[in-house]
Order: sequence, then structure tokens, then C-alpha cells
Amino acid sequence: MSYQERIRNKKSKMSKSFAKLANYLLDSTIEASFMTATELAHELNLDTATVVRFSQYLGYPGFPQLIKEIRERVKYDLLIRPKEAEIPNTLPSIVYKAIDDLITAIEQTKTSLNTETIEKFTEEIDRAKRIFILASNPAQPAVYNLVHSLEQGNYPIYTVRTGLTDIARVVHASGKDDLLLAIDVSNENPYIASALKQARQKGTLTATIVNSPSLPTARAAELVLAARGNPTLGINIATIEAIVFALVQALRWRNQDRFLGVEQSISDIIERIQSTEV
Repeated sequence: MSYQERIRNKKSKMSKSFAKLANYLLDSTIEASFMTATELAHELNLDTATVVRFSQYLGYPGFPQLIKEIRERVKYDLLIRPKEAEIPNTLPSIVYKAIDDLITAIEQTKTSLNTETIEKFTEEIDRAKRIFILASNPAQPAVYNLVHSLEQGNYPIYTVRTGLTDIARVVHASGKDDLLLAIDVSNENPYIASALKQARQKGTLTATIVNSPSLPTARAAELVLAARGNPTLGINIATIEAIVFALVQALRWRNQDRFLGVEQSISDIIERIQSTEV
């Protein structure tokens, strides 16, 4: 059983100190592999004895045996697996190619993004009385991330159901002080572009985040953030996520006071909920 499996099997029963160590070893494996027990303890503001007890808790005689396994894992990940990926038509080669294709798409998205348009997006999001999010099904992960982030800044944001009647109701209710933002990956919902056109006729500001500037959704909106089209749906979903992430970071930079202390406040509430008896 690997150290990752041992940690996952016992993590739910760990003390806070042990859980802190477990998270670091899982999330920062490379950094941890270069550390002694004393250095690891110092990094996490723990004592060295806790690191030793943690190792024994996982079933190792001591920390040297645990860190030896971690180093072997890092060596395999950094040196051996890349060599395996050079062999054509193997699982490592398929996986590496998939990641390389994704990296290429993200790089292309980075170079094609117009920062002036992102600035305009942030201005209009700040200005809007209400923000309605309309999205195709493959774009739902990006929608979740955008809504989750904007809610932390107390933006008046609402998601629109994808049924025709629900879309029509939102277009009917929208006005010149609102923003209708469409997120479209695959152009699978033919009503999105039409809804944007109808909203524009009413004076509602329309914007879209799309995987390709040639989509009807892009032609229908006033503000457009677009990636370069890719024939692979999974890559398109990832690039849309990247654009949304960049937009959120721009909003956080523009309105730092609006987001100040939100994550800590949420963490405090989570801790109170967990400690409250029903």
C-alpha cells in the first residue's frame, strides 16, 4: 500500500496536526521530498516529534522510511514516467499527449485574449443591477465557478434554466440596467444566440464567453471573450474555464475591498456549522 493510500484510508480519523501533515504530503509531494523531519515540521509550524508519530501512525517504523517512499515516487514521476511517455501508443504517451494538447490550447487562449475586452467585462459586471447567466450544458462547470466567485463579492447574479420558457421569461424581465451573459461551448442550445438578440433589442447589455468567435452566440452579443475553436469538446470546456478564471481574477484585482475577508469568513462559518450540535 502506497503512502497516498495509507493517508487516504486514515485521514478521516486524524487529528488536526496529522491532517495538516497529510494534506501537505498529498498536495506538495515534490517540496516535501527534499525535507528532513525537522524541516517539514518547521514548514508546517509543528514539532518534529509530531512528524515522527505521524509516520508511525501510517505504519512506517519512522520518518526515514516514509520519506524514502515519497522520494521514490517523485523520482518515478519526474524521471521515469516521461521516458515511458516517449514510447508511442502506450498509456503514458496518450496521457502526456492529452495534457500537451490542453497546454497548447491554453497558451493559444492566453495569446488571443483581449485584455481591453476583459476590462470592459469587469466594468459592466460592476455596473449591472442584475447579472443573468445563460449557458449550454457543457459550460455548466464554468458557470458554477463564475457564480461561486461572484457570489463571494455579493454580485447580484442569477443562473437561467436552459428551457425555452425560462429563457424567454428572463429576456422579458431584463432591462437596460441588466447584463445577460451567455457561456457557450458547443452551440448545442439554439436558443442562446436568439435570446441575446432579443435582449439587445430591449436595450439589455449582452455578453458572451465562447470557445470560438465564429459561433452564433459570439455574433449575437455586444461583448465577446473567445478562445480559439478546437474540435475536442473537453479542450473547449477547459479553455472556457481558463477564460472564466482570468475574468474572476481581474474582478478580484479591480475590487479587492469587495472580496476582502470573504474566504476567511466562509471558513469560520464552516467551522461553526461543523461544531454545532443538531
